[in-house]
Amino acid sequence: MSSIAVVDYGMGNLRSVAKALEHVAPDARIVVTSDAGEIAQADRVVFPGVGAMPDCMRELEARGLRQVLVEAAQTKPFLGICLGMQALFEFSEEGNVAGLGVLPGKVRLFPREEMHDTQGQRLKVPHIGWNEVHQAVSHPMWNGITNGARFYFVHSYYVEAGNPELVAAFTHYPFAFACAVARNNIFAVQFHPEKSQAAGLKLLANFAEWNGTATNLV
Repeated sequence: MSSIAVVDYGMGNLRSVAKALEHVAPDARIVVTSDAGEIAQADRVVFPGVGAMPDCMRELEARGLRQVLVEAAQTKPFLGICLGMQALFEFSEEGNVAGLGVLPGKVRLFPREEMHDTQGQRLKVPHIGWNEVHQAVSHPMWNGITNGARFYFVHSYYVEAGNPELVAAFTHYPFAFACAVARNNIFAVQFHPEKSQAAGLKLLANFAEWNGTATNLV
């Protein structure tokens, strides 16, 4: 039986992620854990998260999870969700803190002066609700998911990837920003698949079957 570790670092509703994985991968063992050993032994790792980046990085350090996450992101199918995507990068403007540095790039606050639609109406920050996800590359994680499918977002910060080839999908709010990134065995999304109904469940099902390879990516 394959195992999927959902990383518990004290932030976010991890049960919703775990329940969604249990639904789409009934033959896998889903474990919500803060134990570095269990994460290291798992076949796949999901790094979810809501909240603030400074709190996230502090909790990872306090629980001794930083190194095992970096190693997992280098060696096995790895899915980052929301804050779990942002933390993979080098630096975040949220609290001006360093991330895990697994991927090149920065996390930036939506710029107030640009937050208006084509009619000039101000757009709210955080970006909350359903939005279209435009696939930028072919990838096993997109199998069975329509290009332009809608996913559910809740975030005030967005990723500015240091390498454009990392971008696996983008969303407009109001400008285009990376909402999914991919490299080798890593796939990470800004939206919440566990809150995104059929499309989100399909993404999680794809992850449960993905072997961590994607030949078209850097």
